[in-house]
Order: sequence, then C-alpha cells, then structure tokens
Amino acid sequence: MAFWKLRTAFFFIVFPLLSFGQDNPPPNWFNLDYEQDGVMGISTEKAYELLLKGKKSTPVVVAVIDGGVDINHEDLKDVIWVNEKDSASTGKDEDGNGYVNDKHGWNFIGNANGENVHYDNLEVTRLVRALEPKYISVLPSTPMSGEERREFQEYQKMVTYYAGKMQEARFGQISYTGLKRAVDTMVSRMGKEKPTLADFESYRPEGDLEKMALKIIRKQLKDEPDFSKFYKDLEDGVEHFNNQVNYHLNKEFDPRHIVGDDYENSRERFYGNADVTGPDADHGTHVAGIIGAIRDNDIGIKGIADNVRIMVLRTVPDGDERDKDVANSIRYAVENGAKVINMSFGKAFAKDKQVVDDAVRFAMENDVLIVHAAGNDGQDNDATPGFPNRNYVDSLGINKGEAGAWIEVGATHWKNDADLVASFSNYGRRSVDVFAPGVKIHSTMPGSTYEDQQGTSMAAPVVAGLAALIRSYYPQLPAMEVKRVIMQSVTRVDQRVKINGADGRTMRVSLNEICVTGGIVNAYRALQLAEQKASEIAREKQ
Repeated sequence: MAFWKLRTAFFFIVFPLLSFGQDNPPPNWFNLDYEQDGVMGISTEKAYELLLKGKKSTPVVVAVIDGGVDINHEDLKDVIWVNEKDSASTGKDEDGNGYVNDKHGWNFIGNANGENVHYDNLEVTRLVRALEPKYISVLPSTPMSGEERREFQEYQKMVTYYAGKMQEARFGQISYTGLKRAVDTMVSRMGKEKPTLADFESYRPEGDLEKMALKIIRKQLKDEPDFSKFYKDLEDGVEHFNNQVNYHLNKEFDPRHIVGDDYENSRERFYGNADVTGPDADHGTHVAGIIGAIRDNDIGIKGIADNVRIMVLRTVPDGDERDKDVANSIRYAVENGAKVINMSFGKAFAKDKQVVDDAVRFAMENDVLIVHAAGNDGQDNDATPGFPNRNYVDSLGINKGEAGAWIEVGATHWKNDADLVASFSNYGRRSVDVFAPGVKIHSTMPGSTYEDQQGTSMAAPVVAGLAALIRSYYPQLPAMEVKRVIMQSVTRVDQRVKINGADGRTMRVSLNEICVTGGIVNAYRALQLAEQKASEIAREKQ
C-alpha cells in the first residue's frame, strides 16, 4: 500500500522510508499558480476565477480503481456515484448488470458473504509459486520447447527479482524494528509522551543503535518539530516491511480462496461484493479527494473538479492487484458510465496482460480516458516497463499497438528548482506523458480526516481531476481530444532537473528528456485550449 516514502541521503541505505530536510508547501498547493503563488501547482484556482465563473457544467463519472474509498467522508459523500437502478439492499440484481446492489461501484476482492481480501502477494511471488514446481530443478542445458525456454528464462528473472525483494524486506524489517525499539526505549526513559527536540538534545544515548536513532530524530525534529509525525512514519515503515515478509513475499500465503472465483478463468466477470470501502481505504480515499473533494463546503480540501461523481472499484489489496480484477474493474467502469478512469497502482510483473489489454481496448472504443501513475521506483520506464501499461501485446509479448486515450503521469515537487521532479518518481521519454504535483499532497483520509501523502499515486488523480474538469465543461470533446488538450497545454521549465540514473548516480536532465511533453499539467491553459477546440467543433457543425 502507499505510504510516504521519506528519504535522507545519510540514512537512505538503512532507513529508506524516512526523509529529512523537507519544508512544507502552502495549503492547497497543487491547485495554485506559479506566477501568483510561487509554487508549481496546476493553476486550478486561477482557472475557476478567470475562466469558469458563470459557465455551466455537466456531471462526469470518474472511476477510482484502488483499494477502496470511505464513501461517508464529510468531504466526499456528496460526490460519490450512486447507481440509482440498483441502490437498494434487496439482495437482487435490480438493474441486471450482473452485480447485486452495486450502489457505489463494486469490490472485486471480496465475496458474497461480505468477507474481503486485505493482504495479498506481490505478483512476482504468485508467479514464482506457480512456476517453481516446473522449473526449480531445471538447468539452462535441459532440453525444452521454445515456449518452455521462454517461460524458464522469465522464471529465472522472477527468481532473481524475488530474492532481491526478500533480502531488502528482511533487512528493512530488522532495521526498522530495531530503530523503533530504540526510540521506544529512549522515550520511555524520558517519561514523556510527546518529547521535543530539546528533550532529545539533552538525552544521553546508550549503545550504538540509540546513537544512530538520536541522530535521525534530531535531524527530523529540526525540520519538522512534531515528534508524532516522525513516529507515525516509523510505525508505517515497520508495518510495511512486516507486511512484505509476512504477506507480499510469503509464498505460503495465498488469500484468493476468500474471493471464491475460478481464478484461472480470466474471462470470468461476476464475483465480489458491494463493499467498496473494505478494510483499508487510506490510499483510495486520498486519491478520490484529490480528484473531487467538495470545493465550496468550507471544510477539508478542494478537489480539482467541481462536478464529478466518484465511482469506486475496490481492486487493489495491500500487495499487488491481480490482472483479472483490473480488467473487470475497467469493464465495469465503462459499462456503467465512467468517462475517466484513475489507476494509481502498478507492479513489476503481469500474469495475464492480454486480459487487461482487452479491457483497455474496450475503454478506448467507448470514449473513456485512462490516467495511470508511472510508479515510485525512481527508474526509467522506457527501459523497465511496469504493468499495466498502454502497450497491447500478443501471447509472445510482441507489441501490437497502444491505447491512445491513456495518460501516464510522473510526480513533481512544488519548488521550481533542480529538485522539481520528485526523487521517487519514475520517468520515461517515450512512456511518461506528463508530470503533475505529487509531493506532500494534502487530501482526504478515512474517518473524515486529512493527511499529506506523496507518490505518483497522487500525481495521477491530479491529471484525472483535470480531465474530468475539461469533460465536465466541454462534454463535446472526445477522450483523445481531452488528452491532446492536456498534453499541449503543459507548463515547461527552463532549468535542468535531477533524476536517478540507471547506474544509481544523480543526473541532471531537461524535462523533455524524461517525458513526452516535457512539462507539468496546467488547468488554466488546458481550459483555454479546450474552449478553442470546442469552438472549432461548433463551427464545423454549422
């Protein structure tokens, strides 16, 4: 699941999830304007003030395919999509779409008895588990058919990747558990629930681990005085690595029996339940708020689009999503009226890419725009593509075209300097279309709370919200035209920015070297261009 990847150069190797030296942006920064406000937002507020006043809009359904959304959140409950034809809890499929009482969407990782999958493996774990009996004793010299040899070579890659992830997870588990134990001991000896920087400055550490912990805490509290925030990040780190070892990478753990579907039948459509919130709706709730949190209720935050309906597809567990569920979520969204789909998830391997490709084609045929997060590995997606992606492939993995109305999104910082591209963000000259704000984004969380999170998971809904805004005020523009409008109206920057190179060293590049458009999305400019395109269409019809 998404949690804040916080980093520091000094402690990165040991504690990669803790970060230091980050100051705070102004509230609502992702909607602000660089010229007016000094931060690299997308100028949403400027667009509302100067372009949209007095204009009419139509509601646009945006599907959030994620880990679940708190549909009762104070800042979201009035914009959650309602399936009027099947909203009553009758136990019958009133609208005949195959999903019983799907009032707000559907949950593809639960069962008809109301049980839900919370944790799951990484896809690489599932694939290694499936292929291990066949190839664990096979040597490169073993006679094999062409298909078997290709599968064996993929299996070898998977085993290497899996071993590396497990080593990293176990090291992280030991490191974070030890750090937390040291911090707990120090705080207990101080006798204070909320110690301050001064308390730690006067503390005398016992042993090397406490000395290291003290250095980390002092550095953090100088930049962010609230100890509780540091401790929450520390707890998240412990939880993450425990989940990696116990669930994500545990070949003995397989929760799919909970769903009760015929998992090997990728074309099976109808399973799951109507619980779109599920056991862990943090990530999806945060994403939904960025897209469409109510702008004029004087509480919480301001989402980007002011006339949306959020359709919830619960598909992503704490672990990797499954291709079958992703494909069914896309199809459900299209069949039930979504015009924009946000997908803030991804993985390194795929089980059945073709079933997802077919669903993506279905979305393209029905004028639906898909927005996808580029990933948080700080890598070049041109060289190491993740899944899902826009490319259609055959059974041999040979490219057979691509989805046109698909936007791949990297993440940016609020400062217009060399650190503009978020250190964690993936990039790609051919594979990443645009960048959007994705650092310290304040948005909705379950229980009518709010929190900062960061990742390309946050950048994608910025773009999905912009796409919904355009489609709301200019419904005559098809999905491909909306994509062109967004890409042609980006804000370009002059300075070179830092990224992580393939060899691990920091490189300085121009934005046009690491994404298709070389820019950051801009709502004000996009809406100006959308107005122009809509006028052209109107003239052509006369």
